[in-house]
Formats: sequence, C-alpha cells, structure tokens
Amino acid sequence: MRIGEIARLLAREYGKGRWIADEKPLDSLIGTILSQNTSDANSGRAFDSLKRRFPSWALAERATSRQIASAIRRGGLAGIKSRRIKAILAGLKREHGCLDLGFLKRMPLREGYDYLCSLKGVGPKTAACVLLFSCRKPAFPVDTHILRVAKRLHWAKTQETAEAFQERIQGRIPREWVHSLHINLIALGRAVCRPRKPRCPECVLARLCPSAGL
Repeated sequence: MRIGEIARLLAREYGKGRWIADEKPLDSLIGTILSQNTSDANSGRAFDSLKRRFPSWALAERATSRQIASAIRRGGLAGIKSRRIKAILAGLKREHGCLDLGFLKRMPLREGYDYLCSLKGVGPKTAACVLLFSCRKPAFPVDTHILRVAKRLHWAKTQETAEAFQERIQGRIPREWVHSLHINLIALGRAVCRPRKPRCPECVLARLCPSAGL
C-alpha cells in the first residue's frame, strides 16, 4: 500500500502538524455527535450554544432531551442528537459515577474503541475520532473523503464501505503517520481528489495513483 511514502508526500504538501490531545474526550464525543450529517460550521455553533446553555455536563445531564434539543437546534437533527447526548450522559453517571471519559486514555485502543461503539448513536468513525484527537490513540477514522481517495489509490475495494475499510486498515498505519495521514487525506480529498473532475495534474500523489487521469 506504500503508506509511508504516501504519508510523506502528503506531509510535504500539507504539513505534518502536531498531534496533541487538546480536548477532553467527553467534549470530543459530544462535539462529534453534533457534527453528524451537518457542516463543521453548524456543528460548531450547536456545540457552543449547548455549552452556553449548560456550562457543565452535570447541568446538561439533569436537563431534559427537549431542553438539550432546543440548545443544539442549529446543528440539525436536534431531536435524535439530544436523545443520544442525554443517554450518554445518563449512562456515564450511572455506570461510572462521573461525567468524564478520561479513563479511555488508560484503555488499550481496541478496548476503548469497543466501549465507545457500544454507546447508542456512536459509530466506528465517531469512536475513532474521539480516540485519535482526544486520547492520542492510533485510531484511523475514515470519512467520505478518505474513502474516495483510498478507492482511487486501490487501498479500498470498489464496493467497500467506510466502516469496513476503517476496520481493515486499523493497525496498518505506523503510529508516527496516523494523525497527519488522516488530516492530509481529507485535505487532498476536499481540494484535489474531488468526487467529480478530480484535479489529477495537481495531485502530489499522481505518480503513485493507479486512477490518475482516468
């Protein structure tokens, strides 16, 4: 798959960045839930609105789903997302006695991943995002941009889903590249390897891509 070579080329083009777990895991989880099926801008506004209405997760846990939905309405699907957030907060309080996911940092990657996926409304990509960005675990979330690039590189099979590819590639990416490769594949997919009319002549991966120019 030439992962290391491709990761280096992308890092040269887009930068490697610093892999810093600078957000609390619970904040990250709820923020990622709010990002489902909406734009980054809308989900960011919804999260900010939620935190203004409920400055602590303890206040949000004591609120009703309807009150949470009112706070996050601008993020879309407020009814569904509010019920998921309420259930996660209530479950944490009931099972762990606190509203904190810091214990994920001490868990092995797979154990933390399976725990998050056991929560209603938390899928493989959401779980991997929380572990990668908040726990500095070498999880590799696969979104639509990454899946599209992976299929054009022949990393992923033509009919493979994002969830199946994510499961298959986990653990195959060297830890030193997992963060920057995730970020940079998304950047490439947005700017160059677009769904329609990909800009192959501008692509830093053109000479390695079997789909270049097709």
